Amino acid sequence: MRKYAFYGLLVLLSSGLISCLKNRDNDTCNLQEVKAEAPEAEVLSLEQYLEENSITAQKHPSGLYYIIETPGAGLVAEPCSIVAAIYTGKFTNGEIFDSSEGTPIAFRLGQVIAGWQMGLKLIQPGGKIKLFIPPSLGYGPADKVDMDGKVVIPGNSTLIFDVELVDVQ
Repeated sequence: MRKYAFYGLLVLLSSGLISCLKNRDNDTCNLQEVKAEAPEAEVLSLEQYLEENSITAQKHPSGLYYIIETPGAGLVAEPCSIVAAIYTGKFTNGEIFDSSEGTPIAFRLGQVIAGWQMGLKLIQPGGKIKLFIPPSLGYGPADKVDMDGKVVIPGNSTLIFDVELVDVQ
């Protein structure tokens, strides 16, 4: 029972945060649908990883691979949608490089990496998806560093995200 109350509270808090974000931006969003495609070499490398690890995933036309664990129901996110998601990001060796630690994070869909923009459109609120993102649909060839200059995500990294889409507005 406590678990359901906790998740209910998280949804309410994320809805409140989303409302604040929408008001702040005054609905002046002009973001367009992302149109990106991973190079063949990246897709082949990702396919090799999936095969070596006996992972069966669906291929998106962009070269992104995904597994829909729960489809969810409701609104489909668009580039200007404010979404809230709970996520964990890992490298292909299983090392976690980022996590919302069970707390929904709100953001405008069109302002995140291409792999997320394409992948989160495949589920609705309440849905869960595992994304296998080739480097060019992630952070590309440049290292991603933290505020101290420490490399958090090396350039050309294939990324794996477990994402739960909590809300779409």
